Amino acid sequence: MTPRQKRRMAGVALVVLAVSGATALALSAFRENLMYFYGPSQLVEGEAPGERIIRLGGLVEDGSIRHAEEGLTVFFRVTDTRHSIPVEYVGLLPDLFREGQGVVTHGRMGPDGVFRAERVLARHDENYMAPEVAAALKAAGYEAHPGQKAY
Repeated sequence: MTPRQKRRMAGVALVVLAVSGATALALSAFRENLMYFYGPSQLVEGEAPGERIIRLGGLVEDGSIRHAEEGLTVFFRVTDTRHSIPVEYVGLLPDLFREGQGVVTHGRMGPDGVFRAERVLARHDENYMAPEVAAALKAAGYEAHPGQKAY
């Protein structure tokens, strides 16, 4: 091999190494920011990782909403009609948040079995339900009313 060919091969190797390193960093960052969706039954069955931020979705259980005496803390339960998970949220709830309606929460499952939500999302009109929530409810045997559809 001539010196020119050696330099060219070293340059190609350096470019391949740089691209591989950048790809590994991008995939690592993507994996850390990936947020999985789980229903209450999946959490009860232990399918969700405890240390990661996840999305929990289902229906707000009837009669489960409680407000703390002071502050913005709200307690409620999310259900898929088979199991329900207690949720604690500190903040303002969306205007469309109410019992019996679909909800998706972002947060972590605590060691005490309470889901600590950092964000609460409610449906945006009377006919919409998040596809993940609809699938979790359907898997639990819940049938939506005729006008309700998932997008």
